[in-house]
Amino acid sequence: MSITSKPDKNSSKLVLVLCLHTHWWRLEEFCFLDMAFHPFWNKVSSQTTALGSTAWGGGDQPSVEKEVVRDYLEKLDEHKSMGPDALHPRVQKKLVDVIAEPLAIIFENSWRSGFLPALGTVFLTTTMEKIEEQFANLRIAKRCAVNGDPTYLLDIDVSKSVEAESNHLVAVSCSNKSIKVYNRETLHLLREYSGHPGLLNGVRFAHTSENMLFSACSDGTIKCWDIRLATQEAVQSFSGYPSNVFISFDINCSDLIVCAGTEKVEEDTFMVFWDARSNTNYACAAKEPLGTYSETHNDDITKICFHPIKPNLVVSGSTDGLVNVFDINKENEDDALIATCNSNSSVSFIGWSGKDYKQVYCMTHTEGFCWWDLTQIDTEEPMALLQILDVREVVFIENSNLNYLIGGLYHEKADKLFVVGGTAMGNIHLINCGIDGLSLVGTLHGGHSATVRSFYWNMTDDSLLTGGEDAQLLLWKPGAVERSLVKKASMKIASSVQQQVRVHSTSLKCKKK
Repeated sequence: MSITSKPDKNSSKLVLVLCLHTHWWRLEEFCFLDMAFHPFWNKVSSQTTALGSTAWGGGDQPSVEKEVVRDYLEKLDEHKSMGPDALHPRVQKKLVDVIAEPLAIIFENSWRSGFLPALGTVFLTTTMEKIEEQFANLRIAKRCAVNGDPTYLLDIDVSKSVEAESNHLVAVSCSNKSIKVYNRETLHLLREYSGHPGLLNGVRFAHTSENMLFSACSDGTIKCWDIRLATQEAVQSFSGYPSNVFISFDINCSDLIVCAGTEKVEEDTFMVFWDARSNTNYACAAKEPLGTYSETHNDDITKICFHPIKPNLVVSGSTDGLVNVFDINKENEDDALIATCNSNSSVSFIGWSGKDYKQVYCMTHTEGFCWWDLTQIDTEEPMALLQILDVREVVFIENSNLNYLIGGLYHEKADKLFVVGGTAMGNIHLINCGIDGLSLVGTLHGGHSATVRSFYWNMTDDSLLTGGEDAQLLLWKPGAVERSLVKKASMKIASSVQQQVRVHSTSLKCKKK
């Protein structure tokens, strides 16, 4: 039997079936055809005569044992660089239990058919290609009415309770010290909470109830609002200590713990924790903190982000350049600190990524990007997956540019991390993150007329919400046609909420426990 390089359609179909059947999302990235695996195919095929019936089985219908495939995968040199598939040999070796059998079946099918796929000749419709297509197809479906009071839209959150149906709620924090709540589908204004004594630093819906909305204020309070009530009064307030100025906060996935980060006052900076459960008997009284962490940051704590599925894990970022991961179930701050990573610059955004969210990433006020793997904490391997000092210098965008980063998001179905950035004229860039670097996915034009400050990507229906310095809230949907007659106009104003940029040149360091 001769082996040729002509691609076999049946083999291609089998590859696609295996991808779907095994739910092995990374399988598509191998393509089974790149330089990393081609030597493997050649080695196996060259030994078929010698192995005979011992390895392949007798008769005219040879079989490929998965143990043979496993043996070759386990012998990969993990110190070599990655191939064109952008997957490191170390990753391939870790996936040996998952990929050995599918690869054995694929090779056997090629062997029986008499065809061995050539490099780059078989193309599957990958999840990445679908995301590119979906993003490119986004169009403005709704645009909120621009009122006469120009304001920045600083933060966006969408209700995520299982109780919520198609008409989810959207909350936006504004630079004029107000919170606005909209119907997500129509962008009709439902509630507005104004008159805050300080600057707002984020809004978050509860995970278990779409009616409960939390906000943080620089006056040292966290407030909880029941949007069913036509009142300007919060149903619950959480007070900090007298010197606290809150500039970041989050609530954990079980809605039991609220945590806020403070601005540095004199020599003190804190992560403050409260019991988030409501006390109906003392709803009017402000709740006092459960406790604080005060030793792990030495400057403003700009971001707090709880783990999406583990209520005891929280990550914090600071202008001191540090990104700290804590297990709040531990008795004290020192034991709670799991890892400390240095971004070498003031942190502007943090998040979780990867399967089971075992990775953390951050962006900086100098437009840098860092990405760490927490599974390497107890190993000798480096935690850093990728570190880029200035994303603007490494992402090529034809006929456009990248002025700033807005934030990031992890696409769970695709197992992909994305960075969102933009231009001063309101264009929005979606950037793919891989351990080999960053690459542009696509750009949205014609929406905003000024800097975009906030976004929320709904992966259920592939819609996107964006808010900017032009005081506009936009809803983007695949293939939508905008029916609004609202004229797009720049309403950019001088910001009263610009954060200070502090560059730190200390060397990278990771604390492992």
